[in-house]
Amino acid sequence: MSLNIAVIGPGLVGSAFINQVKQFQNKKLTLSVIATMNSKKMTLGSSVVDSNIDKFIEYCNANQPCVIVDSTSSESVVTHYPKILQKLHLVTPNKKGFSGSIDLFNQIKSASLENNTFCYHEATVGAGLPIISTLNDLVQTGDEITKIEGIFSGTLSFIFNRFSQIGGSNVSFSQTVKEAKELGYTEPDPRDDLNGLDVARKVVILGRVSGLPLSLDTLQIENIVPKELREADASTFMEQLSNYDDYFSKLNKEALESKSVLRYVGCVDPNGSSVALKKFDASHPFASLKGSDNIIAFYTKRFPNPLIVQGAGAGAEVTAFGMFSDVLKIAKSMVGPI
Repeated sequence: MSLNIAVIGPGLVGSAFINQVKQFQNKKLTLSVIATMNSKKMTLGSSVVDSNIDKFIEYCNANQPCVIVDSTSSESVVTHYPKILQKLHLVTPNKKGFSGSIDLFNQIKSASLENNTFCYHEATVGAGLPIISTLNDLVQTGDEITKIEGIFSGTLSFIFNRFSQIGGSNVSFSQTVKEAKELGYTEPDPRDDLNGLDVARKVVILGRVSGLPLSLDTLQIENIVPKELREADASTFMEQLSNYDDYFSKLNKEALESKSVLRYVGCVDPNGSSVALKKFDASHPFASLKGSDNIIAFYTKRFPNPLIVQGAGAGAEVTAFGMFSDVLKIAKSMVGPI
């Protein structure tokens, strides 16, 4: 059997995904990338034309069976998801469609159910980690989710694992942020990590998959960017962040005095979901996290001692792995075990 794949956004992650597809070999299944599209041009078979998502979808519809893989972070692309799912399958790491408008989220879900098409978005939370699939398994088997808590940002994981350690650390908060930026862990403007919005989107997604109608508007989000630096340009922010080292050092000292560490966590809770900087006892799994790993704890009726998923939650290769795994799930539904 052959399954066609069309990629929107063949950039860093999209290219990693395409490379993994090209390396795939299986006697029962042939995967072919038949189309790609960026913001300016699209390749449809051997033709290169100006980008037009409606024509892109039309081409994919004419080349069934086909999966569209949206590897962008575009808000405009996600508005087309319901149309895509009328006849096509969809795989994406794009968080916007699942954490933005609740109406759009419901339209996407309804389009998939009504048209018997697949919509997988494992890589929207935790890149290649089995977060969404684990949660779906818990929900679909009738388990009751009591709480989901996790460190969902590889950037903030690195920053606070480095800055707040049992036994103390010899680096300031601003130095840690600078180091994270130099290593390529942060967004070009680190405030896009420190404001908590990325974590908030992941919390909203997990909440909605759990059955809670969460939205970014109602979620409590702690922005740890100093207020005075939120409107400054990026270079000014980096230059002046050291002026606030005493504030973060005080928080860290208070945590260490209680034998705890600081961690930036997202929490899905029927009694009140949040995204915040919190203290965790040295014995807690979050306190011993290393590097830029993610860690997510599922507390349920069946798992009062949490089911924990931990590992690399960012990077082009692991994100592409999560996307490719979703594509293979769709393929297996068509041809059986491969």
